[in-house]
Amino acid sequence: MEHHKLGVVPSGVELGAAITLSAVVVKEARYKRLCKSKKILTVNGKFPGPTLHVHKGDTILVDVYNRGIYNITIHWHGVKQPRNPWSDGPEYITQCPIKPGHRFTEKVIFSEEEGTLWWHAHSDWSRATVHGAIVIHPKHGTSYPFPKPLGEVQLIFGEWWKADVMQVYRQFMASGGAPNISDAYTINGQPGVLYPCSKRDTYKLKVEYGKTYLLRLVSAAMNEILFFAIANHNLTVVGADASYTKRSTNDYAP
Repeated sequence: MEHHKLGVVPSGVELGAAITLSAVVVKEARYKRLCKSKKILTVNGKFPGPTLHVHKGDTILVDVYNRGIYNITIHWHGVKQPRNPWSDGPEYITQCPIKPGHRFTEKVIFSEEEGTLWWHAHSDWSRATVHGAIVIHPKHGTSYPFPKPLGEVQLIFGEWWKADVMQVYRQFMASGGAPNISDAYTINGQPGVLYPCSKRDTYKLKVEYGKTYLLRLVSAAMNEILFFAIANHNLTVVGADASYTKRSTNDYAP
């Protein structure tokens, strides 16, 4: 696959059986968190980036346009990509980075995966803000191996630094020490009510009493192992890394 200069490409165009062409644009956008505004690298101006919805067995082509100021790659985390490592993201390993002002077409093959994964940048620390969920639905005509929930929700856990994340990256690379601790944890890009200037925009999930919901959890944290719990509730884990598992019920999920 070749790198190309930026142009205009249609999004969501059907190219054949189970093959779809989509376009994403990596660009800077201004966001305000913790009472402070700064520019961050995003996909399509969104933080977190858009959720990719596919079905088991699909193949997609994604045109990645780099309108940012850094080299970039996109990695499809957990997607096996059988016999197709050439657009899997790790820069200088399976592909060259996409230079600013260029685009790259990535082929993504969803073979055996079914469930929740995520995509993210795979160059330097760009993935701190360049990431999003992948929802792999069952094949058409099939369903989940458990009763269908009333609703599905993607929850992406992340970190937020008041400083430019690339400055944080360069500092710890130069010093040889650990990176500075983030200033906040986020759920779907929003800090919680315990952080300053955050109460109004704190992420809230409205549910119907007594009903079951499928929570698709993604940890986009850079340096932390996070645990998730809902007060006075139990969680039943039904899958991990786009594979179904033996069900396990606990008061938290790792």
